Amino acid sequence: MRELPPRATAYRAPTARPDCSRPPFRHGRTSDEVCFEMGRGSRTPDKGHAPIDVQDGDRRQRSLDHAGIPRMEHIDSYLICATPRTGSTLLCGLLASTNAAGQPESYFRQPDEQSWAARWDIVRASDGGLEYSEFVRAAISAGRTDNGVFGARIMWGTLDHLFDRLASVYPAYAGGDFDLLSLAFGHTSFIYLHRDDLLAQAVSWHRAEQTNVWHQVGREESKRPEREPRSDFDQICKLVQTIEEHNSAWRAWFASVGIQPHIVRYEDLNADPVGIACEIIDFLGLKIPPGHLIETRNRRLADELNAQWIDRYRAELAARSTASSTGAGGIAPTPATKPARRCITAAR
Repeated sequence: MRELPPRATAYRAPTARPDCSRPPFRHGRTSDEVCFEMGRGSRTPDKGHAPIDVQDGDRRQRSLDHAGIPRMEHIDSYLICATPRTGSTLLCGLLASTNAAGQPESYFRQPDEQSWAARWDIVRASDGGLEYSEFVRAAISAGRTDNGVFGARIMWGTLDHLFDRLASVYPAYAGGDFDLLSLAFGHTSFIYLHRDDLLAQAVSWHRAEQTNVWHQVGREESKRPEREPRSDFDQICKLVQTIEEHNSAWRAWFASVGIQPHIVRYEDLNADPVGIACEIIDFLGLKIPPGHLIETRNRRLADELNAQWIDRYRAELAARSTASSTGAGGIAPTPATKPARRCITAAR
Protein backbone atom coordinates (compact mmCIF):
# COMPACT_ATOMS: atom_id res chain seq x y z
CA MET A 1 0.00 0.00 0.00
CA ARG A 2 1.22 3.51 -0.78
CA GLU A 3 1.19 5.54 2.41
CA LEU A 4 1.02 9.29 2.98
CA PRO A 5 3.28 11.01 2.33
CA PRO A 6 4.35 9.06 -0.77
CA ARG A 7 7.86 7.70 -0.88
CA ALA A 8 10.52 9.99 -2.25
CA THR A 9 10.50 9.95 -6.01
CA ALA A 10 13.56 12.02 -6.82
CA TYR A 11 15.38 10.78 -9.89
CA ARG A 12 18.56 8.82 -9.32
CA ALA A 13 20.85 8.31 -12.27
CA PRO A 14 21.41 4.62 -12.97
CA THR A 15 24.80 3.09 -12.36
CA ALA A 16 24.71 1.61 -15.85
CA ARG A 17 22.64 2.03 -18.96
CA PRO A 18 19.61 -0.31 -19.02
CA ASP A 19 19.95 -3.37 -21.22
CA CYS A 20 18.59 -2.37 -24.62
CA SER A 21 19.30 -5.67 -26.30
CA ARG A 22 15.83 -6.94 -25.35
CA PRO A 23 13.54 -3.93 -24.94
CA PRO A 24 10.67 -5.07 -22.74
CA PHE A 25 8.14 -2.50 -23.93
CA ARG A 26 7.62 -0.97 -27.33
CA HIS A 27 4.73 1.03 -28.65
CA GLY A 28 5.41 0.42 -32.31
CA ARG A 29 4.61 4.05 -33.01
CA THR A 30 7.44 4.51 -35.50
CA SER A 31 9.75 2.24 -37.46
CA ASP A 32 12.79 3.45 -35.54
CA GLU A 33 14.48 0.80 -33.42
CA VAL A 34 14.46 2.67 -30.13
CA CYS A 35 15.38 0.87 -26.94
CA PHE A 36 13.46 3.13 -24.60
CA GLU A 37 11.29 6.18 -25.07
CA MET A 38 11.25 8.92 -22.46
CA GLY A 39 9.04 11.98 -22.46
CA ARG A 40 10.58 15.10 -20.97
CA GLY A 41 8.56 16.85 -18.28
CA SER A 42 7.56 20.31 -19.47
CA ARG A 43 8.38 23.36 -17.36
CA THR A 44 4.78 24.52 -17.70
CA PRO A 45 1.55 22.64 -16.96
CA ASP A 46 1.31 21.04 -20.40
CA LYS A 47 0.24 17.56 -21.45
CA GLY A 48 0.35 16.24 -17.92
CA HIS A 49 3.99 16.99 -17.04
CA ALA A 50 5.21 19.89 -14.92
CA PRO A 51 8.25 19.32 -12.69
CA ILE A 52 8.03 21.52 -9.61
CA ASP A 53 11.73 22.31 -9.61
CA VAL A 54 12.98 23.55 -12.98
CA GLN A 55 16.61 22.91 -12.11
CA ASP A 56 15.77 19.40 -10.96
CA GLY A 57 14.01 18.84 -14.28
CA ASP A 58 17.12 19.94 -16.18
CA ARG A 59 19.34 17.66 -14.09
CA ARG A 60 16.94 14.79 -14.75
CA GLN A 61 17.01 15.36 -18.50
CA ARG A 62 20.81 15.59 -18.61
CA SER A 63 20.98 12.26 -16.78
CA LEU A 64 18.51 10.70 -19.18
CA ASP A 65 20.32 12.09 -22.19
CA HIS A 66 23.53 10.58 -20.83
CA ALA A 67 21.74 7.24 -20.49
CA GLY A 68 20.86 7.36 -24.18
CA ILE A 69 17.12 7.81 -23.71
CA PRO A 70 15.72 10.15 -26.39
CA ARG A 71 13.24 12.92 -25.78
CA MET A 72 9.78 12.71 -27.26
CA GLU A 73 7.37 15.40 -28.37
CA HIS A 74 4.29 13.25 -28.98
CA ILE A 75 1.91 11.52 -26.61
CA ASP A 76 2.25 7.75 -26.30
CA SER A 77 0.11 6.93 -23.31
CA TYR A 78 -2.21 8.31 -20.69
CA LEU A 79 -3.35 7.06 -17.31
CA ILE A 80 -6.77 7.70 -15.79
CA CYS A 81 -6.00 8.14 -12.08
CA ALA A 82 -9.13 7.63 -10.02
CA THR A 83 -10.91 6.23 -7.01
CA PRO A 84 -13.80 3.75 -7.20
CA ARG A 85 -17.26 4.92 -8.24
CA THR A 86 -16.20 8.12 -9.99
CA GLY A 87 -17.46 7.16 -13.44
CA SER A 88 -14.13 5.75 -14.58
CA THR A 89 -15.80 2.88 -16.47
CA LEU A 90 -18.03 5.39 -18.25
CA LEU A 91 -15.00 7.51 -19.13
CA CYS A 92 -13.00 4.51 -20.36
CA GLY A 93 -15.87 3.54 -22.66
CA LEU A 94 -16.23 7.06 -24.01
CA LEU A 95 -12.53 7.33 -24.84
CA ALA A 96 -12.39 3.83 -26.32
CA SER A 97 -15.29 4.68 -28.63
CA THR A 98 -13.22 7.41 -30.31
CA ASN A 99 -10.82 4.84 -31.80
CA ALA A 100 -8.07 7.37 -31.10
CA ALA A 101 -7.43 7.15 -27.35
CA GLY A 102 -6.54 3.53 -26.79
CA GLN A 103 -8.68 0.95 -25.01
CA PRO A 104 -8.33 2.01 -21.36
CA GLU A 105 -8.94 -0.72 -18.78
CA SER A 106 -7.62 -1.66 -15.32
CA TYR A 107 -4.79 -3.74 -16.77
CA PHE A 108 -2.52 -3.48 -13.73
CA ARG A 109 -4.90 -4.31 -10.90
CA GLN A 110 -3.15 -7.14 -9.06
CA PRO A 111 -6.21 -9.41 -8.52
CA ASP A 112 -6.85 -9.36 -12.27
CA GLU A 113 -3.30 -10.13 -13.43
CA GLN A 114 -3.88 -13.85 -13.84
CA SER A 115 -7.03 -13.43 -15.92
CA TRP A 116 -5.36 -10.86 -18.18
CA ALA A 117 -2.30 -13.12 -18.57
CA ALA A 118 -4.52 -16.05 -19.54
CA ARG A 119 -6.41 -13.93 -22.04
CA TRP A 120 -3.15 -12.79 -23.63
CA ASP A 121 -1.58 -16.29 -23.62
CA ILE A 122 1.46 -15.11 -21.70
CA VAL A 123 3.97 -17.91 -21.16
CA ARG A 124 4.90 -18.47 -17.53
CA ALA A 125 8.45 -18.15 -16.28
CA SER A 126 10.28 -21.26 -15.08
CA ASP A 127 9.17 -20.58 -11.50
CA GLY A 128 5.54 -20.30 -12.55
CA GLY A 129 5.43 -16.53 -12.17
CA LEU A 130 4.70 -13.86 -14.74
CA GLU A 131 7.46 -12.18 -16.71
CA TYR A 132 6.29 -8.63 -16.08
CA SER A 133 7.97 -7.19 -19.15
CA GLU A 134 5.86 -9.58 -21.22
CA PHE A 135 2.76 -8.64 -19.25
CA VAL A 136 3.21 -4.92 -19.86
CA ARG A 137 4.01 -5.50 -23.53
CA ALA A 138 0.77 -7.46 -23.87
CA ALA A 139 -1.18 -4.78 -21.99
CA ILE A 140 0.14 -2.08 -24.31
CA SER A 141 -0.76 -4.16 -27.34
CA ALA A 142 -4.30 -4.72 -26.03
CA GLY A 143 -4.80 -1.18 -24.79
CA ARG A 144 -3.68 0.92 -27.73
CA THR A 145 -5.39 2.06 -30.90
CA ASP A 146 -3.98 2.09 -34.42
CA ASN A 147 -2.39 5.50 -33.83
CA GLY A 148 -0.18 3.92 -31.16
CA VAL A 149 -1.83 5.62 -28.17
CA PHE A 150 -2.18 3.47 -25.06
CA GLY A 151 -4.66 4.14 -22.27
CA ALA A 152 -5.13 2.55 -18.85
CA ARG A 153 -7.05 3.14 -15.66
CA ILE A 154 -5.38 2.92 -12.27
CA MET A 155 -6.70 3.31 -8.74
CA TRP A 156 -4.56 4.56 -5.87
CA GLY A 157 -4.46 1.13 -4.26
CA THR A 158 -2.84 -0.29 -7.41
CA LEU A 159 -0.01 2.22 -7.73
CA ASP A 160 2.50 0.62 -5.37
CA HIS A 161 2.08 -2.77 -6.99
CA LEU A 162 2.68 -1.30 -10.44
CA PHE A 163 5.86 0.50 -9.36
CA ASP A 164 7.20 -2.54 -7.54
CA ARG A 165 6.65 -4.66 -10.64
CA LEU A 166 8.18 -2.08 -12.98
CA ALA A 167 11.18 -1.74 -10.65
CA SER A 168 11.81 -5.46 -11.12
CA VAL A 169 12.21 -4.77 -14.84
CA TYR A 170 14.15 -1.50 -14.42
CA PRO A 171 16.04 -1.96 -11.11
CA ALA A 172 18.35 0.97 -11.86
CA TYR A 173 15.32 3.28 -11.76
CA ALA A 174 13.65 1.89 -8.61
CA GLY A 175 12.24 4.74 -6.56
CA GLY A 176 11.86 7.05 -9.54
CA ASP A 177 8.14 6.83 -10.18
CA PHE A 178 8.01 9.21 -13.14
CA ASP A 179 10.97 7.53 -14.79
CA LEU A 180 9.50 4.04 -14.38
CA LEU A 181 6.25 5.14 -16.00
CA SER A 182 8.07 6.90 -18.82
CA LEU A 183 10.32 3.93 -19.51
CA ALA A 184 7.35 1.59 -19.60
CA PHE A 185 4.79 3.73 -21.39
CA GLY A 186 6.70 6.49 -23.18
CA HIS A 187 5.48 10.08 -23.07
CA THR A 188 2.61 9.76 -20.62
CA SER A 189 -0.17 12.19 -19.72
CA PHE A 190 -2.39 11.96 -16.67
CA ILE A 191 -6.11 12.43 -16.08
CA TYR A 192 -7.27 12.81 -12.49
CA LEU A 193 -10.91 11.78 -12.02
CA HIS A 194 -12.60 12.61 -8.72
CA ARG A 195 -16.05 13.17 -7.26
CA ASP A 196 -17.20 16.12 -5.17
CA ASP A 197 -20.02 14.25 -3.40
CA LEU A 198 -18.01 11.78 -1.33
CA LEU A 199 -21.06 10.47 0.50
CA ALA A 200 -22.81 9.53 -2.74
CA GLN A 201 -19.57 7.93 -3.92
CA ALA A 202 -19.23 5.91 -0.71
CA VAL A 203 -22.85 4.76 -0.88
CA SER A 204 -22.35 3.64 -4.48
CA TRP A 205 -19.18 1.77 -3.49
CA HIS A 206 -20.86 0.18 -0.45
CA ARG A 207 -23.75 -1.06 -2.57
CA ALA A 208 -21.56 -2.39 -5.39
CA GLU A 209 -19.38 -4.36 -2.98
CA GLN A 210 -22.46 -6.19 -1.75
CA THR A 211 -24.20 -6.78 -5.07
CA ASN A 212 -21.05 -7.22 -7.19
CA VAL A 213 -22.78 -5.11 -9.84
CA TRP A 214 -20.19 -2.49 -10.71
CA HIS A 215 -21.45 -1.30 -14.09
CA GLN A 216 -24.12 -1.92 -16.69
CA VAL A 217 -23.42 -1.71 -20.42
CA GLY A 218 -25.87 -0.34 -22.96
CA ARG A 219 -29.08 -2.26 -23.47
CA GLU A 220 -27.87 -5.54 -22.04
CA GLU A 221 -30.10 -7.23 -19.52
CA SER A 222 -29.69 -5.84 -16.04
CA LYS A 223 -27.32 -7.88 -13.89
CA ARG A 224 -28.83 -9.63 -10.92
CA PRO A 225 -27.26 -8.69 -7.57
CA GLU A 226 -25.44 -11.48 -5.77
CA ARG A 227 -27.26 -10.56 -2.58
CA GLU A 228 -29.71 -7.98 -1.32
CA PRO A 229 -27.69 -4.93 -0.22
CA ARG A 230 -28.12 -3.40 3.23
CA SER A 231 -27.00 0.03 4.35
CA ASP A 232 -24.35 0.10 7.09
CA PHE A 233 -23.56 3.50 8.61
CA ASP A 234 -20.12 2.58 9.91
CA GLN A 235 -19.05 0.95 6.66
CA ILE A 236 -20.16 3.96 4.62
CA CYS A 237 -18.25 6.21 7.02
CA LYS A 238 -15.11 4.13 6.53
CA LEU A 239 -15.47 4.29 2.75
CA VAL A 240 -15.85 8.08 2.86
CA GLN A 241 -12.60 8.25 4.78
CA THR A 242 -10.87 5.86 2.39
CA ILE A 243 -11.94 8.02 -0.55
CA GLU A 244 -10.65 11.15 1.19
CA GLU A 245 -7.33 9.46 1.89
CA HIS A 246 -6.95 8.22 -1.67
CA ASN A 247 -7.80 11.62 -3.14
CA SER A 248 -5.25 13.27 -0.85
CA ALA A 249 -2.71 10.62 -1.79
CA TRP A 250 -3.22 11.19 -5.52
CA ARG A 251 -2.78 14.95 -5.12
CA ALA A 252 0.31 14.54 -2.96
CA TRP A 253 1.81 12.10 -5.46
CA PHE A 254 1.15 14.40 -8.42
CA ALA A 255 2.89 17.22 -6.56
CA SER A 256 5.84 15.08 -5.45
CA VAL A 257 6.51 13.76 -8.95
CA GLY A 258 5.87 17.09 -10.66
CA ILE A 259 2.78 16.12 -12.65
CA GLN A 260 0.01 18.51 -13.65
CA PRO A 261 -2.93 16.23 -14.49
CA HIS A 262 -6.01 17.12 -16.46
CA ILE A 263 -8.72 17.23 -13.79
CA VAL A 264 -12.20 15.81 -14.40
CA ARG A 265 -15.08 15.98 -11.92
CA TYR A 266 -17.57 13.12 -11.90
CA GLU A 267 -20.39 15.64 -11.67
CA ASP A 268 -19.28 17.24 -14.96
CA LEU A 269 -18.76 13.86 -16.60
CA ASN A 270 -22.23 12.72 -15.57
CA ALA A 271 -23.84 15.93 -16.87
CA ASP A 272 -22.02 16.04 -20.21
CA PRO A 273 -20.14 12.80 -20.92
CA VAL A 274 -19.47 13.49 -24.60
CA GLY A 275 -18.34 17.04 -23.91
CA ILE A 276 -15.89 15.90 -21.23
CA ALA A 277 -14.54 13.20 -23.55
CA CYS A 278 -13.96 15.85 -26.23
CA GLU A 279 -12.06 17.99 -23.72
CA ILE A 280 -9.81 15.04 -22.89
CA ILE A 281 -9.19 14.25 -26.55
CA ASP A 282 -8.16 17.88 -27.01
CA PHE A 283 -5.95 17.76 -23.90
CA LEU A 284 -4.18 14.69 -25.26
CA GLY A 285 -3.67 16.37 -28.62
CA LEU A 286 -5.51 13.62 -30.49
CA LYS A 287 -7.90 13.65 -33.42
CA ILE A 288 -10.94 11.42 -33.76
CA PRO A 289 -10.90 9.51 -37.07
CA PRO A 290 -13.61 10.49 -39.56
CA GLY A 291 -16.82 8.57 -39.09
CA HIS A 292 -16.28 7.76 -35.41
CA LEU A 293 -18.74 9.10 -32.87
CA ILE A 294 -18.20 9.28 -29.13
CA GLU A 295 -20.63 6.83 -27.58
CA THR A 296 -21.94 6.49 -24.04
CA ARG A 297 -21.75 2.76 -23.39
CA ASN A 298 -22.69 2.56 -19.72
CA ARG A 299 -25.99 3.03 -17.94
CA ARG A 300 -26.33 4.94 -14.71
CA LEU A 301 -26.76 2.59 -11.73
CA ALA A 302 -27.69 5.03 -8.97
CA ASP A 303 -31.40 4.97 -8.19
CA GLU A 304 -33.87 5.71 -5.42
CA LEU A 305 -32.18 3.19 -3.13
CA ASN A 306 -28.94 5.19 -3.24
CA ALA A 307 -30.87 8.34 -2.33
CA GLN A 308 -32.55 6.55 0.57
CA TRP A 309 -29.22 5.36 1.94
CA ILE A 310 -27.81 8.88 1.72
CA ASP A 311 -30.79 10.31 3.61
CA ARG A 312 -30.56 7.52 6.19
CA TYR A 313 -26.85 8.15 6.73
CA ARG A 314 -27.36 11.88 7.23
CA ALA A 315 -30.24 11.28 9.63
CA GLU A 316 -28.20 8.84 11.71
CA LEU A 317 -25.20 11.17 11.71
CA ALA A 318 -27.42 13.99 12.98
CA ALA A 319 -28.91 11.73 15.65
CA ARG A 320 -25.48 10.62 16.85
CA SER A 321 -24.29 14.21 16.91
CA THR A 322 -27.29 15.22 19.01
CA ALA A 323 -26.74 12.32 21.38
CA SER A 324 -23.10 13.27 21.76
CA SER A 325 -23.86 16.92 22.48
CA THR A 326 -26.36 15.97 25.19
CA GLY A 327 -24.08 13.38 26.74
CA ALA A 328 -26.39 10.53 25.85
CA GLY A 329 -23.76 8.66 23.93
CA GLY A 330 -20.62 8.92 21.86
CA ILE A 331 -20.65 10.21 18.34
CA ALA A 332 -19.48 7.79 15.73
CA PRO A 333 -16.07 8.63 14.31
CA THR A 334 -16.38 10.60 11.09
CA PRO A 335 -13.81 11.14 8.37
CA ALA A 336 -12.93 14.49 9.96
CA THR A 337 -12.29 13.03 13.43
CA LYS A 338 -10.95 9.55 12.81
CA PRO A 339 -7.19 8.99 12.69
CA ALA A 340 -5.74 8.07 9.33
CA ARG A 341 -6.28 4.42 8.50
CA ARG A 342 -3.80 2.33 6.57
CA CYS A 343 -6.15 -0.04 4.82
CA ILE A 344 -6.64 -0.13 1.10
CA THR A 345 -9.90 -1.55 -0.16
CA ALA A 346 -9.74 -3.57 -3.38
CA ALA A 347 -10.86 -1.20 -6.12
CA ARG A 348 -12.85 -1.82 -9.24
